[in-house]
Parts: sequence; C-alpha cells; structure tokens
Amino acid sequence: MAKRSTAKDVADLAKVSRTTVSFVLNNVPGMRISDETRQRVVEAVHQLDYHPDATARRMVRGRTNIIGFVLRQTPDQVFADQFLPEVLHGLSKAAAAQGYHILIEPAPPDDPSSYLRLIRERHVDGVVLSGPRFDDQDLLRVHAEGAPVVLMGQLPNSGLPFVDVDNVGGAMLATRHLITLGHRRIAFISNAMAAYTASAQRLSGYQQALADAGLPCDEALIRYGDFTAVSGEAAMNDLLTTTAPHPTAIFVASDTVAIGALKAIRHAGLRVPHDIALASFDDAPLSELIDPPLTTVRLPAYGLGWGTAEMLIRLIHHDEIREPGVLLETELIVRKSSGAPNDV
Repeated sequence: MAKRSTAKDVADLAKVSRTTVSFVLNNVPGMRISDETRQRVVEAVHQLDYHPDATARRMVRGRTNIIGFVLRQTPDQVFADQFLPEVLHGLSKAAAAQGYHILIEPAPPDDPSSYLRLIRERHVDGVVLSGPRFDDQDLLRVHAEGAPVVLMGQLPNSGLPFVDVDNVGGAMLATRHLITLGHRRIAFISNAMAAYTASAQRLSGYQQALADAGLPCDEALIRYGDFTAVSGEAAMNDLLTTTAPHPTAIFVASDTVAIGALKAIRHAGLRVPHDIALASFDDAPLSELIDPPLTTVRLPAYGLGWGTAEMLIRLIHHDEIREPGVLLETELIVRKSSGAPNDV
C-alpha cells in the first residue's frame, strides 16, 4: 500500500513551512500570503493527493487534551486588552479542530508559579505563552526540562519555537507614515514595560525609522505604557507636562494604550490630528470606532492565535518543527488620527 502523504510532504513540495500549509488549507483570515504561494500549496495538495489524517485529531490516551494559554500579565491587564479576543478565537479554533480545549491563565511577572504548576503537574499537555519577557528565567528552565512550549512573541537566543508578528517592521511603517506627513518631532509610547520583548522590538522599529530619515532619537520623547489605557493616559500626560515644545506626532505601540493617550491629549485642550497626529499598533476592533478613528498597524490576530496552537499541537505530537520561528506580516491602515503638523 502506498505511503499516505503528510502535511510535511506538502510543505516540502511547495517549499513553504508547515504553518503556511495550515494557513492556506484552513483559509485562515487576515494572512498576507501571496497568490503564488497559495497556488503552490494547492498544487502540491493535488499532486500528492493529500488529505488530513483524521487519527491525528482523535483524543490520545495519557493526555489531557488541554492547551494552556498563559499571558504574562495581571488579570486587569488581560481584561483591558482590546486585541486579545481575536487571538483567542484563532487559538481556540485551531485547537478544537484537533480535539483540544483551551485553559486561560494570567501569570503576572511577579508570580510565575501558576503557569509553572500547569506544566510541571501536567494539568495541560503544552503551553502557548503570550508576552515573553527578557527576565523570565523560569520559562527557560521549563524549556530545558523538555516541556512543550510555543511563544506568542519571541525570546531571542532562547531556542524556544515561536509565532510572532513583525513588530520591528510594523513600528517602522507607522513611524515612517508620520515622517512622510512632515513630522520631525515624533514621540513614542510603548505597549508594555521594557522587559517585554515586543516592547523592545516596537521601540527599535521606531528608532530605525527615525535613523533612516536622518532624524535624532530624543530620549525625552520616549515613555512606557503597561498594556492599559490608564497607562497610556499617564504616559501622555507626562509627555505633555515635561516636554517643550510638544511633539507634533506620536506613535503609540498599542491601540489600547493609545486610547488613554488620546484622552490625555483632549484633556490638555489639544486636538488629534490637528495639534498632535497619532498612529498606533494592533488594529483592535475598537480602533475604527473611536473618534477620530485610529491610524494603526494591522496584524493578523486570528492567524497569530491559529499559528501558535497549530505549532504547539505538532510539538505535543512529537512532529518535526522545521520552522522554529514564524514571523507574520503587518500592514498600515491609515485613518483620521494621523495628519500633517500645523507648521513644518
């Protein structure tokens, strides 16, 4: 009897990753996959007569068939996140397709014990960890112990498999947009504190865009948010009271944080975009509903959730992970919150 074709065979023939094959075959929305790549996958499927193996979706004895979704945030920060529901939607859909359920676990940076227990006491078969931090030594320890962990984000030089968005490239898109409008004094508020890798990457993208345009990076114009609108309001208030002249534009590295920054700008008697232009990151559903609608970097939230779940399940099943890192593309969505400065 002929050997049954696998998803790995399709990926090899189409010269793409297993994750890309999953995105194409499941028609995952929001993914920036070229028509040419999609066609290669479809042709490989037909050529190999590939059909998903139903046995891979059955319950496996000795497993809980539960995936832990661990967020390195406080519960308040998790509930404030406008971006999270669509990520969770993709994660749960990919998991359910293979017979898994999701257990959500907020794990504040000062208390990692909850997610360590999930792994070490085998309450879950594996963990998707969102919001990795440079200082998370416990994560490195459980990875060294062989626990199945996939990052939603990146931890450089850790060897941990991940699915992430191009944070650097996305931040460059937003900052370049403000520069092309004529802005030269552009402030930055991060999505999270500096220990979070995504925060560092988005700051790096902002800095690179300034450098490419021959503009200085003024440390006095940089502040750090902490996932919430309240933190964005505080950071923006601090910028407005301690800098002179005020920045003519600001890039806020999270829509949720940007909502707070927008409130602070208005309370100061200033207008967006007439006095301060604003660009953000995430394209959360609320971003086009607020006044003014946010210019923001759209990332494939559903695909991010889907991709991490799909990779973790392969890891749990001891499948080969040939693409230890998957980076998803972003795009800039221009709305009314960005505009040219009054005097350039």
